[in-house]
Amino acid sequence: MRTPAPRRSRVTAVLTVLTLVALGTLTGCAGEPTGGDDGTPRLRIGYQRFGGLSLVKARGAAPDAEWSLFESGPALTEALKAGSIDIGQTGEAPPIFAAAGRIPFQIIGTSEPIPQGEAVLVKEDSGLRTFADLKGRTVALNKGSNVHWLLVRLLEAHNLTLQDINVKYLKPAEARPAFDNGQVDAWVIWDPYFALAERPGVRILADATGLASNREYVLAHPDALTNKSPQIETFLHTYRTVTDWGIANPTERTAVLAPELKIPEDTTSRALARSARALAPVTPAVGDELQAIADGFATLELIPGPVDIRARIDARFTEVFR
Repeated sequence: MRTPAPRRSRVTAVLTVLTLVALGTLTGCAGEPTGGDDGTPRLRIGYQRFGGLSLVKARGAAPDAEWSLFESGPALTEALKAGSIDIGQTGEAPPIFAAAGRIPFQIIGTSEPIPQGEAVLVKEDSGLRTFADLKGRTVALNKGSNVHWLLVRLLEAHNLTLQDINVKYLKPAEARPAFDNGQVDAWVIWDPYFALAERPGVRILADATGLASNREYVLAHPDALTNKSPQIETFLHTYRTVTDWGIANPTERTAVLAPELKIPEDTTSRALARSARALAPVTPAVGDELQAIADGFATLELIPGPVDIRARIDARFTEVFR
């Protein structure tokens, strides 16, 4: 039987590899041509490890696409701003921050809610038993990511404010060692980093159940919607088919995705069991949900001012997601 120390080192090393690969692959697959065999420009797709698009890439289901890897949603929306990708996938908060930054995009698809896919982690021996116990403590998270909204909702639920805690904005590659070394008291994080951090001595203080939907969102650059709409629609059909296949075949999905994620199959399986959900169309109700998040961030002055995120909803591909 392996001792706890080597297991911790192995998991930490795996996370380091995961984040370093993510950080080092922000500009697409090196050496790929920019057009298909018929001269048609490739559809440029931004994805994050473990998000629904990862399975499409891992299965090779969209061979004519050009893929770019990002560590987080905010990094992906910056690529939309630069015009270096056509479509991409993020959590629920990055579109709000991107809209506040006047980044051009429309929201063309979403997923069913995934509240168990993000959580607040603490050390078992910390004495912290409820979120309210974090008053006066240091909490790490990635600014502008899906977990940012979870933090806001947890504070509201426990009659706390941002001034009651010390927020430390760290990317996953920075937050994990800070959490392991006791430099922060809690880490608000999403899968698969969440699953990688689960080990003896770490406990889940709270997840997003009843507080935040934590949906995935598919964003598209307006120019791509104008110039590549047929390609986008074809790809979205593929995305839907592959996602449905994965949900119906969880064991095979894990076997395909674990090598892409570069994490063990048991970790991949655990994360997928709570975080892989069916795709869904963007509806007025989804727009209202996002608008509530935008209004909440504006009220707390986490973004410069009010954002009309409903105006970013584009339902032209609704039939693909039904």
